[in-house]
Amino acid sequence: MLRRSYQDALVAVTPLEFLRGDWRVHRDVVDRRSGQTGVFTGTASFTAQPREPHEPGSPRDLHEPGSPHELHGPRSAREPLELCYAEDGELRFGEHRGPAYRRLRYRERADGRVAVHFEDGRDFYVLELSDRQQWDADHLCGPDLYTVSGLVTGPDAFTERWHAGGPAKDYDLITDYRRITADRPPSG
Repeated sequence: MLRRSYQDALVAVTPLEFLRGDWRVHRDVVDRRSGQTGVFTGTASFTAQPREPHEPGSPRDLHEPGSPHELHGPRSAREPLELCYAEDGELRFGEHRGPAYRRLRYRERADGRVAVHFEDGRDFYVLELSDRQQWDADHLCGPDLYTVSGLVTGPDAFTERWHAGGPAKDYDLITDYRRITADRPPSG
């Protein structure tokens, strides 16, 4: 589990409890194929969402062991958490300057890992922090491989480093997240 300091106390939290809230986002983009660089700046919100009922065997359960209750039933005395990720801001890339956004869903699994899905429900990757404050994962998209390394850099900060490589892609994304502390969720 992650540890987050709050009023000089260490509090154990799950990965999704750490992520919940509003964040400032700064992302550097380096495209080796085109030689262009860019910057995204904006905000991201991880917002708790109620679980939707679904049929066993639906795409939401593709990577879940056992029955659908592994993901959707109570893990202990509480329901697993699900967060909607909404990122909005401005992308400056080469001569382009304009709005940019991304939407994802983060679902806590019974095994403690977090399944990350695209907004339409397709699988993206599995985030595993356990007792560490770092993670590595990958996502195969056709012939292109996306790899991510993440690191919690403080009680209200983390960084993700993505590399996309393949026949059509060769770029890096380095993203820094800083919690907007006025909206910090209470500990415990």
